[in-house]
Amino acid sequence: MAPPNAHVTRQLQQLIYYHLDNHLLRNALFFAGRLHAYDPKSAESAYLLALCHFRLGQLKSAYDSSRHRWTHIGCSYIFAQACLGLGKYLEGTNALDKSKGHWIRMSSWNKHTESRRQHLPDAAAMHCLQGKLWQAYRDSDKAVESYAEALKLNPFMWDAFTSLCDLGVNVRIPNIFQMTPEMKRAISSTNPDESTLETLDESPASNTLSQSQTTNSLNVNQPPSNNDPFTISKNRVNGDVRPNLGIFDKLNIGKASVTPIIGGDLDISAFDTPTGADTSFKSEMYLGREVPSQQHTNTHDIEPPLAPVRKARIGQGLGTDISIDGPPKMRSNTISTRSRSKADSDEASLGRPPSRPNGIGERKRTISGQAASSASTVTTSNAPANVNDPMGGQGRGTRFLRSVTRLGTVTTKEEMELKKKAKATGTKGRSANPGNVGRVVSGNRIHGDSMAIDGKEQRRPSQVSSLETRSKPASSDGAKEKEALAWLFDLFAKLAYGYFALSHYRCQEAIQIYNTITISQRDTPWVLSQIAQAYFLQGQNADAEKIYARLRILSPSRIEDMELYSTCLWHLGKETDLAFLAHEVLDIDRNSPQAWCVVGNSFGVQKDHDQAIKCFKRAVQLDPNFAYGYTLQGHEFVANEENDKALSAYRSAVTVDNRHFNAWYGLGQVFEKQGKYEFAEQHFRTAAGINPSNPLLLVCVGTVLEKLKNPRAALVQYTKASELTPPLPVARLRRARLLTKLKEPQAALEQLKLLKAMAPDESNVFFLLGQVYKMLRQKSEAIRNWTIAGNLDPKSQAHIKEEMERLEDMSDDEYDTQPMAC
Repeated sequence: MAPPNAHVTRQLQQLIYYHLDNHLLRNALFFAGRLHAYDPKSAESAYLLALCHFRLGQLKSAYDSSRHRWTHIGCSYIFAQACLGLGKYLEGTNALDKSKGHWIRMSSWNKHTESRRQHLPDAAAMHCLQGKLWQAYRDSDKAVESYAEALKLNPFMWDAFTSLCDLGVNVRIPNIFQMTPEMKRAISSTNPDESTLETLDESPASNTLSQSQTTNSLNVNQPPSNNDPFTISKNRVNGDVRPNLGIFDKLNIGKASVTPIIGGDLDISAFDTPTGADTSFKSEMYLGREVPSQQHTNTHDIEPPLAPVRKARIGQGLGTDISIDGPPKMRSNTISTRSRSKADSDEASLGRPPSRPNGIGERKRTISGQAASSASTVTTSNAPANVNDPMGGQGRGTRFLRSVTRLGTVTTKEEMELKKKAKATGTKGRSANPGNVGRVVSGNRIHGDSMAIDGKEQRRPSQVSSLETRSKPASSDGAKEKEALAWLFDLFAKLAYGYFALSHYRCQEAIQIYNTITISQRDTPWVLSQIAQAYFLQGQNADAEKIYARLRILSPSRIEDMELYSTCLWHLGKETDLAFLAHEVLDIDRNSPQAWCVVGNSFGVQKDHDQAIKCFKRAVQLDPNFAYGYTLQGHEFVANEENDKALSAYRSAVTVDNRHFNAWYGLGQVFEKQGKYEFAEQHFRTAAGINPSNPLLLVCVGTVLEKLKNPRAALVQYTKASELTPPLPVARLRRARLLTKLKEPQAALEQLKLLKAMAPDESNVFFLLGQVYKMLRQKSEAIRNWTIAGNLDPKSQAHIKEEMERLEDMSDDEYDTQPMAC
């Protein structure tokens, strides 16, 4: 079989990318099939075929098309993505590890524009995908390592950051959202003039710069500096690479669910970070643009410009590197000729021979560098001729001319033309024409010489100002890019602080952080959903419902977080709103688990538990990793008194997400119903450890401790719950009741007075106030509060009447010894 034609292959690839960019996936798949049939041995054709299958959602076909092609970065990436969707997590991580040597140093940051794309993933994307695979495999330690590497390479890898927060990792946000060395190099590479200016300003006062100095000053592939928040130093001892584990100075694993990555079984390969340019990749692939060469341009094959044109190009050669043994520099001629000619003429008028660095002859020179003849050139200097030169300066002038010719500045033809003009033009004609100033040198300085008397380079102020003027646009662009990045980092840092606080259930702090964001950014679906979730987790369902309603107006087709909105409506008992929401989300996406959770809550608020359970089962069928669906299913089983099935549902939720505190709370609730108070306490404490800001969980712990005959420990839990914000009335009520049992009526009275202001219509508060006043021997206050309690709850009037009759019948001695019935 003849080898494939490269032009045919290229045309097919262009057709595939054209259809992919225009989202014509079926067309792209058709052409990818033609390409793979034309060149079946090519890894690139296999990658494009797998990519088309993956875009179409055909995960098994993408898996088969990219299998065993792991030396190609694209094939390994698509294969790992397919493994993530198919549940073959170890195969995906193995494929990424096998191709790690090809992508570990790749970076695509700042390479995506409106007209340009990088179709292959870079190291940050690979690490993020690897983290997802390890997280799905329930290996939190390796997942944290991969996510940290992704953020180290690209701080804008938001998916990696949110995954770290969801895993309970304590992340230091200021050390993440800042410019990385890669970003600094990319910005500096787009402003070569700024780099040249810095090099000239910081260079030593010498006549030349070596080639190595110039290359190092403009090298954009230098190793990154060690200011990375995720940097792990590598110390080579006897040829071994030993990590310093500095990552957990910045990423500390939360105690709730993730164990710190410290131990002997550490994956060293996970800490490989880019330290410089990879010679196996082209500069365009690595940096997104070619690095300007620092070598001199070969001008032998290029026609040199005329002298006036060369005058305009002098400034561009300021960064040209010329060795010490070469001819004098030509870069400062047109800039400093006027200032130098006046000084040199003054020297000549005093009768002093002008200074000549490096032994250059004292003959007069034209702009071409040739020694001007006394017979054909009119001079403006009275300096005596050099009688010590046996060749009349002709030898040195010839060598200088040849050197200048090698640099491509003048030619023999131009030289002859300048000779003719010099013969036909007098001194007055030259001096009267401003255009000739600086073109025919007075004879006291050699054209192109920028050396002082001591042989060192002296930059004139005019030279620097001209360079600064020319580099202002490029410098301003770089400053604007840095300013834009600083603005983005500030915005993302605020969003990150809010998400981090909410993931650790510091809900009030998250709300305050999100409120500091600008209105344009705050009134977006994602931020509003975060604020509503913070209110919901605090039990402030009314406030959460308002935010969710606003979110629905702003984004009526949004399906994410609607399961929480439906639970909020369930708590508020809004059956009509919940039924309307269920119809809307089903019309938006019937195949989303959130939609079926909304429908299930709609049936649940109507006490149709069986239909609700069916809806929740459908939700977890659509997404087996949807933990909230299992939890809602367990709640309905509890309502149906099916405790065993409820336990199974809650355990499934914990298996999917071990930080899902609702499932731990459900398990404790079932064990409490079964009378297994020790197990109930354990699960309630686990839930409270995950979400310490929820006062209801602490109340549950205290309730179980009361049943375990440990009232003092229960009082501690009630006290903690009553001190949280926002205050929970039931926590103060339980605390006051327990203080009454412990014969501390004064402390109980203080709590009840606060509770009376919080819940003025609660009959239990007034009934308990009557009990406390009875202990304090204030019969009138006790009867008054019992009367109010009976009016608020007519069903309890019989019990209250018995208490009041008992109070009237008791003698003083019986009054002191009568136990309280709380």
